[in-house]
Amino acid sequence: MEILQRLIENSGASHILWQNLVMYVIGATLITLAIRKNYEPLLLIPIGFGAILANLPGAMMSASSEWTMGESHSVPLLQLIYNAGIKTELLPPIIFLGVGTLTDFRPLLARPLTLLLGAAAQLGIFVATLGGHYGFGFSIEESAAIGIIGGADGPTSIFLTSILAPELLGAVAVAAYSYMSLVPVIQPPIMKALTTQEEREIPMAKPRNVSPTAVILFPVVTAAISSLLIPSSAPLIGMLMFGNLLRESGVTGRLQKTAGGPMIDIVTIFLGLVVGATMTGATFLTVRTLFILGLGAIAFCCSTAGGILFAKLLNVFLSKENRINPCIGAAGVSAVPMSARVVQKFVSESTNGRVNPLMAAMGPNVAGVIGSAITAGVFLTILKAG
Repeated sequence: MEILQRLIENSGASHILWQNLVMYVIGATLITLAIRKNYEPLLLIPIGFGAILANLPGAMMSASSEWTMGESHSVPLLQLIYNAGIKTELLPPIIFLGVGTLTDFRPLLARPLTLLLGAAAQLGIFVATLGGHYGFGFSIEESAAIGIIGGADGPTSIFLTSILAPELLGAVAVAAYSYMSLVPVIQPPIMKALTTQEEREIPMAKPRNVSPTAVILFPVVTAAISSLLIPSSAPLIGMLMFGNLLRESGVTGRLQKTAGGPMIDIVTIFLGLVVGATMTGATFLTVRTLFILGLGAIAFCCSTAGGILFAKLLNVFLSKENRINPCIGAAGVSAVPMSARVVQKFVSESTNGRVNPLMAAMGPNVAGVIGSAITAGVFLTILKAG
């Protein structure tokens, strides 16, 4: 009986707190949404399961930026991955390498003006950053990590947060991927509110031809210029453009297939599990988490609005035949290609199929990936130097 009593006393079940139970529900909810609603399943399933593992008392399956080596001199499994992949800033750039092999920048090169829409769609990042700092009392580093949610770019959010505010990693990542998955719900009402039927009817001008040379030079030139101007953006932009060069060179099929397939899948598994492992009840179940979710929603909505409104502004200066359908500005967030498809569906349904701006919307959509990464580099340059 004494042995049985000792086993019961040392079991995890006897140490469960109400915070653990709530986190089980949150983890299960993320998994359910991923499976039933197909909300970012590649990330939300690992994050949800990682959150459950992190809240199993005694299992030592959590991860934290504040973890220190104890007397046992053994590193918990997910803490080991956190130390090797998040603290070293390794995993997000590797994700960007894979993304680069899957991204076609031809729609952007065919309509260079849409690069400005991708930049304008970063508006929400700055709105949430300023709001978080001056309105909700977050430090400027924490506010920047929260604001980057507005870029709708999960790896960039994780990259920046792990450097500036690692204690917010779980909440920021969940917010970023949740709002990315809700693009089809969030963006159509904003497009409807900010555009008229006449504007939705605007057909996009025929794109210019893109030469094979331009396609190959683009990743090399973009990586060089952005890294020279903002060195802190090099890990993300450099790997993104290297992956794109593998895609477009035409002679590195094996490398492209590996980077865009098995490698990005492996890194995604580790990244999701580790992010979930930081979501312990004590750190996640706070009022600050609610503020982060709220500010993230504001950031995302403002970014969508920023792209649309800037497109409307450009139309003031463009000739009638070169006007831009303002709805494609909504695709300036980095949710590729989901946001472009949402724009296509909204505009096509609004015009009974007469206007189909999918390829035009892909221009600002891929520009948004570059824009959010450069914005993260700007934040790192300013805040790390300060």
